[in-house]
Amino acid sequence: VQLQASGGGLVQPGGSLRLSCAASGRIIRISRMGWYRQAPGKQRELVATVTSDGNTNLAEFAKGRFTISRDNAKNTVYLQLNSLKPEDTGVYYCNADPLYWSGDEMVALNAWGQGTQVTVSS
Repeated sequence: VQLQASGGGLVQPGGSLRLSCAASGRIIRISRMGWYRQAPGKQRELVATVTSDGNTNLAEFAKGRFTISRDNAKNTVYLQLNSLKPEDTGVYYCNADPLYWSGDEMVALNAWGQGTQVTVSS
């Protein structure tokens, strides 16, 4: 299973970005998908998660500004970032709990994408 994140970039304070992360492979289902971020010199932290039936969980700093959603048919999770602040700068990583075929065996694991850089600066 591979997770491919995209959508990061440079944006001014108050701007918006939409991140996408697509999972590929012989996927049976993905129970939970989410986003984490890591700022320079800081630990990776949870941004938001969404389950297969649409239940979401957002960090306090994300509430009211960020929205997480997913397309189960495409095995893709999205993160809409609005009202961005300089402190939102960091590498954003997608994360997922897929169940997939490896040969003739069903495997469940936690997978990480490669990260996409978000820079908020004037």
